[in-house]
Amino acid sequence: MGLRDLNLKLKAFRLRRFLIGVSGRNKKRNGETKKKPSWMVPISHGYHVVGDNSFRGGGSDESDSDSVVVQREQIEEIELWFFGVFDAQIGDGVTKYMQSHFFDRNLKESQIRRKSKETMRKAYLGARAKVREAQKEDETWRVGSASAMVINGEKLVIANMGDYRAVVCRDGVAHQISSGPTGHQQTAKRHWTRRLFSGVKHSKGTELSVKAEKIDSDTEFVLIASTGIWEVMKNQEAVNLVSHMEDPQEAAECLAKEALTRMSRSKISCLVIRFD
Repeated sequence: MGLRDLNLKLKAFRLRRFLIGVSGRNKKRNGETKKKPSWMVPISHGYHVVGDNSFRGGGSDESDSDSVVVQREQIEEIELWFFGVFDAQIGDGVTKYMQSHFFDRNLKESQIRRKSKETMRKAYLGARAKVREAQKEDETWRVGSASAMVINGEKLVIANMGDYRAVVCRDGVAHQISSGPTGHQQTAKRHWTRRLFSGVKHSKGTELSVKAEKIDSDTEFVLIASTGIWEVMKNQEAVNLVSHMEDPQEAAECLAKEALTRMSRSKISCLVIRFD
């Protein structure tokens, strides 16, 4: 079955949901689909984006809105999920690269496991380079995106760039990858500085971090969110807020609502992935 791009144009963001069915070669002769191996970890997800941050000044612009991406593909016995929250400048570049260099390549299981992290890195670097070229005369440009790939419920590949962030909750504790020493815990002073001087931007905000790790019994869920969440909440605060919620959709909505309550002044987009 070919790729179905279900673009849902909502008021303040674009959701791209790619749901890819089992290809013909993976079906039994009687037309029934092979059963998913019992050892695969059930995965559920939910997302929420604030429709209008008009208090930021001037309202929201759909052309500058985030893209929430959910893609599923099954190849033989391999189940792949790709989740992401991307800003408007970089989203298309990352998703198109992943599609053409990974999901459409009919890779073998060993290749999928081996190439996932490097392909994710190249997708981000390539998209960032294009934005940099387009904005070469603007020294204040920055982009933000975060994503996660889940392979057979066993392997997790996460990436984040700029002020967007992917945080993994393991046994109630928040974990985040970072290329800098302050990435794991940003101080309240930095949060308030960004809020008071929201117009000031720096190119170092385009730093990229990519990591691959095993999903085990302690891995509970992943939070992927834009700047609007993280400028008013620390990693552990966000995890504590939703750790008791079994419904990822409820959790995503709760995070967005709390960010609004705390007067977040940036785009609020969040996606929650649970491993049940």
